[in-house]
Amino acid sequence: MLVLGIETTCDETAAAVVRIDAAGHGAILSNVVRAQLDEHAPYGGVVPEIAARAHVEVTDLVTAQALREADVAMADIDAVAAAAGPGLIGGVLVGLTTAKAMALVAGKPLVAVNHLEAHALTARLTDRVAFPYLLLLASGGHTQLLAVKGVGDYAKLGTTIDDAIGEAFDKVAKLLGLGYPGGPQVERRAMSGDPARFALPRPLIGRPEPDFSLSGLKTAVRLEVERLMDRQNEVTEQDIADICASFQMAVADMVADRARVAIRRFREAHGEPTALVVAGGVGANQTLKAVLQKTADAAGLPLVVPPPKLCTDNGAMIAWAGAERLRLGLTDAFDIAPRARWPLDAGAASFGSGRLGAKA
Repeated sequence: MLVLGIETTCDETAAAVVRIDAAGHGAILSNVVRAQLDEHAPYGGVVPEIAARAHVEVTDLVTAQALREADVAMADIDAVAAAAGPGLIGGVLVGLTTAKAMALVAGKPLVAVNHLEAHALTARLTDRVAFPYLLLLASGGHTQLLAVKGVGDYAKLGTTIDDAIGEAFDKVAKLLGLGYPGGPQVERRAMSGDPARFALPRPLIGRPEPDFSLSGLKTAVRLEVERLMDRQNEVTEQDIADICASFQMAVADMVADRARVAIRRFREAHGEPTALVVAGGVGANQTLKAVLQKTADAAGLPLVVPPPKLCTDNGAMIAWAGAERLRLGLTDAFDIAPRARWPLDAGAASFGSGRLGAKA
């Protein structure tokens, strides 16, 4: 089967064609991504209205390019999949409406994909990971630990009670004037920094629930910057490098501890996981990947991290999730609505305000 996937939930407009065979093995025939870095860089973060407008301008072009690079026509496609949420509602609406129109005109089934499920299932496309496995989903908008038991079958073990990990990286980068997107900038500066110079907190380490908190750590970084300004009236390049290294190591220590707790909780509630899987843009951070490798090794589990281009938002993950659902006969009616919020584990409790709920 061939599935066309469209992704427009945030600041990447993406489309891809994926093939899945009778045994469930996948192959990416095309994967086109157009990022919006230039549009959002002056603001230090994603502006929803600008993102939606950019999606309107290029979604048709990106989709046509994906079909062309895969050397297939719409007549060859077995289904059209689109991210129907969660995400910035304006962008989600653009991609889902495009998919509906294409599927309706071509007489193909529509598969409305949960963006989080697409991240959760990517390791099955790249590494054929068997169910059940433990997933750390960490990006600019999401931080969760999930038991992935099957397609559409997820149990949330832990989540953030405030900021997502990627969001915290971006905000620290903005505080230090490093530009957008912040995660790669912080990681690059940390390479020449001293991770022990600043004694930053490790929130929730040792707690019995595998939840995360980044707000206090972010505040601690701001206070260190203010102290430097008070003492020396500037923040030097070495100061920035040391702050980045200290912040990144604090996050790494927290992630490793939270993953250890989640592994224990998974085994208690769901049996033995086949792997520890990392998904989302934060999976490209080499320091976090290294500490998670040690955590997985200590637990006797393989660590699976898809290639960086498949960790960030892309059309291939949407097409693959659509293919997995299509194999099970799971398609959607054309009146399905876009969703700003769409938790994978609908029965799990959420912390705090509606702001967290949108990310959970």
